[in-house]
Amino acid sequence: MASAVNLVKLSVGTEDVAGLAKWQATKRAQTDDGLPRHITRMWPKRESEILNGGSIYWVIKGVILCRQPILRLDEYLSADGIRRCAIVGKPGLIRVEATPKRPFQGWRYLPMSDAPRDLPEGRQDEEALPPELTKALADIGVR
Repeated sequence: MASAVNLVKLSVGTEDVAGLAKWQATKRAQTDDGLPRHITRMWPKRESEILNGGSIYWVIKGVILCRQPILRLDEYLSADGIRRCAIVGKPGLIRVEATPKRPFQGWRYLPMSDAPRDLPEGRQDEEALPPELTKALADIGVR
């Protein structure tokens, strides 16, 4: 059985976790069966590891703030005729310990051992701090 691996991805233009959730609720960001998806140019080579329990960890304003379990990878043919990958996630975002992440392009693999821990159940629904404050606290080791 393959080991599991996660992806980490920048959520460009998103202000906070609520903004990402709002975007994912739009028809444009969903599959035909109503699941949230993110379309990317490259198909992950480690597909079997991703589909063995991996999540996509979302970076918002320089901080990993939430994750979303990955259900499947769908082929998506864009308007320009290029085959792309739609990363299809489980509905809902799971907040994680705020973890600073330097800018990068595309997505990166994130080993399970390096993934931020989920916030405890009692903290999932609390109002989030502004991303800039969250980043400043994470930079000094306060999560």
